Amino acid sequence: MLMTFMVGCAPSTAITGTWKSPEATAGTFNRIIVAALTDNAVARQTIEAQLQTQLQQRGINATKSIDLFPPAIMRDGGTTADAILNKIKGDQHDAILTVALVNTETETRHVPGQTMYTPITRFGWYGTFRGYYTYWRPMLYDPGYYREDKVYFLETNLYDAQSERLLWSAQSESYNPTSLQRFAQKFGEVTVGQMQKENLIK
Repeated sequence: MLMTFMVGCAPSTAITGTWKSPEATAGTFNRIIVAALTDNAVARQTIEAQLQTQLQQRGINATKSIDLFPPAIMRDGGTTADAILNKIKGDQHDAILTVALVNTETETRHVPGQTMYTPITRFGWYGTFRGYYTYWRPMLYDPGYYREDKVYFLETNLYDAQSERLLWSAQSESYNPTSLQRFAQKFGEVTVGQMQKENLIK
């Protein structure tokens, strides 16, 4: 599901809401596996790499799921939830950080046209046909246009690797991402930054 990106204007990625379990203890996670839940290998690699980088910059030992479970294994059904969890626990990971695309929306908006006419006096264009026509012509013949904006809604979850309980969840929106790489970089920054802000990591 992650992700076909459309070029647009004013790209942005932001956290829109979070939930934190009372069981989540501040700064207890030192070894985290990151997993982008998608069958798109390029998107999976790119997003996981950016999350890994952001965690490593904060002293967390982070592993990409794609390194442990390559696309071919996942595609052929060679792994089950139990097998994945046994591997994660066997490698002594404290937590599992997942990200999934949960919805996309297309928003249509009108971009107004431009007018360069400025009347000499207040309502002066009504005095003559020439003035009136000159005033209205730009709006009649340059009415603007409609454009489509893409909004991606993502969910990020942090699970305790031993108990498998959900400890933290974040919802985020990405508005008109211009490229996968730029999206992944910004997404990694805001997500891991929010985890640090909420004392999930040091």
